[in-house]
Amino acid sequence: MEATPAPARGYVLCVALGALYCVHTLPADAVPWWAVALLAALYAGGERLSGSFYPVLLAGAFLLPPSAAALVAVPGALLAPAGGRPRLLRRVWRAAQLVVVVWVAARVHGELGEHDAVVAADFPHALLPVGAAVLAFCLALSLLDTGILALAERVPPWRAWREQFPRSLAPIAVHGLAGLMMAVLWRSPYGPVAALLVLLPMCVSWWAFAQYHRERAAHQATIRALVQAVDIKDGYTRGHSERVGQASMMIARELGLAGERVEVLRFAGILHDVGKLGVPTRLLRKNGPLTPEERRVIELHPEYGHEMVRGISFLGEARAAVLHHHERLDGSGYPYGLSGSQIPESARVVAVADAFDAMTSTRSYSRARPVSEALRELEKCAGSHFDPRMVTALAGALDQHGWHPAVTADEPAPPTAGPSADRVPGARR
Repeated sequence: MEATPAPARGYVLCVALGALYCVHTLPADAVPWWAVALLAALYAGGERLSGSFYPVLLAGAFLLPPSAAALVAVPGALLAPAGGRPRLLRRVWRAAQLVVVVWVAARVHGELGEHDAVVAADFPHALLPVGAAVLAFCLALSLLDTGILALAERVPPWRAWREQFPRSLAPIAVHGLAGLMMAVLWRSPYGPVAALLVLLPMCVSWWAFAQYHRERAAHQATIRALVQAVDIKDGYTRGHSERVGQASMMIARELGLAGERVEVLRFAGILHDVGKLGVPTRLLRKNGPLTPEERRVIELHPEYGHEMVRGISFLGEARAAVLHHHERLDGSGYPYGLSGSQIPESARVVAVADAFDAMTSTRSYSRARPVSEALRELEKCAGSHFDPRMVTALAGALDQHGWHPAVTADEPAPPTAGPSADRVPGARR
């Protein structure tokens, strides 16, 4: 919504008018305002802590009349961080969206049951109206998100819906269960104080989850900064690192490795050439062949790279891949001339991914080879340069998924740089 198109602004206005309609019939004499205020304060605090604090909204939908339940979301939505510009429009949109969604859920719950259905004695009877209300909540939220994505970001509606609804159904169902627990305890003899206890373990888990995602984002930012620095220094690697990361991930998945190792091998592929930061730029961009001395300097880049990343603990075995991805099974590689099983598995994966992308990428000095030809070349070198198991895994992954690297930084570099020897399997650089 940075530069919001006029249709998107009109859409937000329509949803805001719908939200006003949802609350205009508020029965002032029948509303427990203390409950509305308490739930609104809880939602506002939870929204600032973790975002999308839906259990409180759904508890309100189970406990309050629709118009009153819809008001629970308003203070939190208006006070939460906007996440971008225009901030006022984003806050209005979020508040209006949640008012409509909570109102729909409360209406569905009220039509299929009644608010006393959440009394502990009637707990089994609460499941049908609660389940329908949660589903209505998810449907309404996904529909409104689909509309704004289609108008503000020009995402095709079918694609926006396909991404929104299936992904949000399971988390919102869990939030609905927590909201039901809150509502049941709220109506029990223990009262609202007991209902608040439901939120404590959820707040702790959401905080831990948020911490994990912040740490993961920091990892990604570290890797992105390193790769961008390499791309600036050596234009021929532009997009290469990300593609090698993707090919390494495909090999790892085909090998049946655990999810965490797959991610680490993706990091290994992305960072395999980070040591080029320690190589003089004039050598990386030199036109014409390298002298033996210059080649020896460039062949130090795996060791430079290992020095740069060895203190980054989350990389795990990716650090060994950075150091050994130019080793060869027959011992003819560098920097240490390791052979066979002496070469770490992660390095053997990245070596195949690196050579594959080198052959299938177009550069100013060479045209890309077809995938089938690149695979034949890898198979020819399997057993001498490359681990046959990794070559077979890459072939299997490509046969199943094809090769469609989702990389944008893939334009050819300026023609000032000279050819790089490691673009051909077995060539030493």
